Amino acid sequence: MISNGLFTSEAVSAGHPDKLCDRISDAILDAFLALDPNARVACECFATEGKMLVAGEFKARDNISTEITADAERIVRETIRDVGYGSQDTDIDPDRCEVEIRFNSQSTEIGKGVDGGSQLGAGDQGIMFGYAVDETEELMPLAWSLANDLIACGTSLRNSGETFLRPDAKSQVTLRYENYQVVGVQAVVLSWQHDRAATLNEVRSYLCDEIIEKVIPPEKRTSDFKIHLNPSGTFTTGGPKGDTGLTGRKIIVDTYGGAAPHGGGAFSGKDPSKVDRSGAYAARWIAKNVVAAGLARRATVQLGYAIGVAEPVSVNIDTSGTGNVPDHEISIAVERLWNLTPAGIICDLDLLRPIYRDTAALGHFGRWRSPEIYLWERLDMKNKLISTLIG
Repeated sequence: MISNGLFTSEAVSAGHPDKLCDRISDAILDAFLALDPNARVACECFATEGKMLVAGEFKARDNISTEITADAERIVRETIRDVGYGSQDTDIDPDRCEVEIRFNSQSTEIGKGVDGGSQLGAGDQGIMFGYAVDETEELMPLAWSLANDLIACGTSLRNSGETFLRPDAKSQVTLRYENYQVVGVQAVVLSWQHDRAATLNEVRSYLCDEIIEKVIPPEKRTSDFKIHLNPSGTFTTGGPKGDTGLTGRKIIVDTYGGAAPHGGGAFSGKDPSKVDRSGAYAARWIAKNVVAAGLARRATVQLGYAIGVAEPVSVNIDTSGTGNVPDHEISIAVERLWNLTPAGIICDLDLLRPIYRDTAALGHFGRWRSPEIYLWERLDMKNKLISTLIG
């Protein structure tokens, strides 16, 4: 919690090289789940100039792994094209780039640990965090939300086909706090790849008029508000030609923009038996319902798991002093109301569907994730929490 001072969050577009890799990993995951909902998937992607390397460990019924392996190159090229890339001169060409596929079988020892007991065990050990705060309607941190709104606005313009913007972009928003309350946006940084035909002044004017002014109007700004637009100068070379990409390298962008802790495990390319993903979704579900129930203004949920063990080794709720009920009482209620075994989470959130590719842009939580599809954004438990704790 910030009493008085500045806080900054960033966001990146679907065409950022790391996000491209996340999207490819999740596209492969969705392909497996579409054919075998119980498939085990751990898919990584590495992008560099003119080349995509996709690798991982998999287990699926029948000959599905062989089928997806044969189709993987098409999935990779289609995903690159959907993001908007198309030129080996400025980013990457989906038709001409080299695609290397290295798929292996899941370790039999890991498989036994996860599937061998009477209950589905956690697919790995680790800690996961969920967070919610009343700064926005969707109970996400405001700096993170605004940073993603900038990216969403620019992406919409680019998808219209009437702009010189290219796929690769990053945004950053700094808020000023006084007495624990946001008083305004202090600074915005926006860097966007563009066509070579556009001058730097044209790009900066366009970013200001068509994106900044729409997302951060004057009434939201502090008196000393600053804007930095393509501060390094021209930005025509982007994507994997400008920088390497790697699955799982934008975990803070994926979650809460640094406003909450992170357990360190990435989400993309992992089936929901991996609690790095499913546990983090459950933790967000809990935190959002705690805040929506009026039990606290903000809530941080930590879950801990041991590989092959179904029940979490720890459940903790921290409301940062904003709670109307003691934190330990909320924790007890949560453990009573939620089934936090991997099988319970997967069932309650219906996680065996091929819904993951789109989570690789604009975050896994918040306004861009419909509660009707991404069930961890539902507020279906708040009344039960209120009844349990307040009566």
